[in-house]
Amino acid sequence: MRKRGTPPEKEDYAWVLDYLPYGSTTDKRPSYQKKPLVQAIGDKHFVLMELVPKEGAAPEIQSRVYIGDGDRDVIDHVKHRIHYAELSHGAELEIPHVLEECVRHQEEKFVKFFNEAHPITTRLHMLELLPGIGKKLMWAIIDERKKGEFKSLKDLHDRVGGVHTPEKVIVNRILEELKDDNIKYRLFTAATHPSKK
Repeated sequence: MRKRGTPPEKEDYAWVLDYLPYGSTTDKRPSYQKKPLVQAIGDKHFVLMELVPKEGAAPEIQSRVYIGDGDRDVIDHVKHRIHYAELSHGAELEIPHVLEECVRHQEEKFVKFFNEAHPITTRLHMLELLPGIGKKLMWAIIDERKKGEFKSLKDLHDRVGGVHTPEKVIVNRILEELKDDNIKYRLFTAATHPSKK
């Protein structure tokens, strides 16, 4: 779980949510003055951001692009972080699919979460922050992992009947955290810093 006030590590990769050839819809300048933009989500901390593609590059939606230091193929630079409410309609439609792909891509990280999740307070466990997981299911997961660590999300699903699609449970929690800037506990995302308006 992320501690409040600690700056997140920089993202090295991002997943493309939308390509806006005429820039942001909130940019009131004439079309000819606008530059293409990419709306994307970070691979590690799920930071929402706008990227400026290289001249002539049009990154494919749902593709994973390098944004770290050094030579980048299609992205020129990261413009800034954005809030969920600033996503285009297309990006909003894509985000659940992209997040599911992202979870599959980093499955070990999320299996580790299920294996290591612990109480936050005397009355609240990290597992209970996941949508659809109440006390009963939480205890089923804890009891099952005592018999041996979960090896994969499929293993979790097979051993704990109530967790039908672990990927979707994780995706739904990530979306909750992205949509609510003031959410109390963050399991997977970095807090969004308000953009200067």
